[in-house]
Amino acid sequence: MSDPLRPRASLRTAVVWDVLKDALERRVKAAGRDALDVLDTGGGSGNFAVPVARLGHRVTVVDPSPNALFALERRAAEAGVADRIRGVQGDAHGLFQVVERGGYDAVLCHGVLEYVDDPAEGLRNAVGALRPAGTLSLLAAGLGGAVLARALAGHFTEARRALTDPAGRWGEGDPVPRRFTAEQLTDLVTASGLQVGAVHGVRIFADLVPGVLVDTEPGAMDALLKLETAAAEQPAFHSVATQLHVLAERD
Repeated sequence: MSDPLRPRASLRTAVVWDVLKDALERRVKAAGRDALDVLDTGGGSGNFAVPVARLGHRVTVVDPSPNALFALERRAAEAGVADRIRGVQGDAHGLFQVVERGGYDAVLCHGVLEYVDDPAEGLRNAVGALRPAGTLSLLAAGLGGAVLARALAGHFTEARRALTDPAGRWGEGDPVPRRFTAEQLTDLVTASGLQVGAVHGVRIFADLVPGVLVDTEPGAMDALLKLETAAAEQPAFHSVATQLHVLAERD
């Protein structure tokens, strides 16, 4: 089966998928079971839930949008994994109104902390859904990537504002309510009681390289993906990544 996150349109998620897939394989071996129970908070239409289900795992997706959950249902059916995916309407703050506390081998918290009122509480709830020795996959917007992108676009005042704003926003028109540094994310994870296993920079180059280069140069997409993968674990590049990914485990 080909990897569902390798196509050109999903280049930006490939690094996270590779890390997540390896982490799930390790959990399978540690748990001694073929299938894991996975929770995807804010999982939307199933960008990660469907590929995870295709690996044979049972996935519960919690999302506040009924439209996203409808798209998830359709997507799961088209992928032949409808029997392994359950979508429920809810959010991170009211998580245990719709899912079981301590009931999951792995929890995905992707693109959630930027939007919740209290990131620490939202993360604590995600962690509370984990079984002992469970794995957390956390993905959030990075501050440095936004500053760099605004500066390269010639919006220097906005870049400086993002750099100095407590929430990392570049202005009133900024669609992202909050951004994080790698240190802020790892501090949140540690405070929630988990041990940080790895930190990855995501979309370090992908958002900066002109699309025409990737589309027209032979082998460019594969080379860019290899570059993203090689740089992802290098701390020097975390400060300029558009997103930051933290993999953590409960002791």
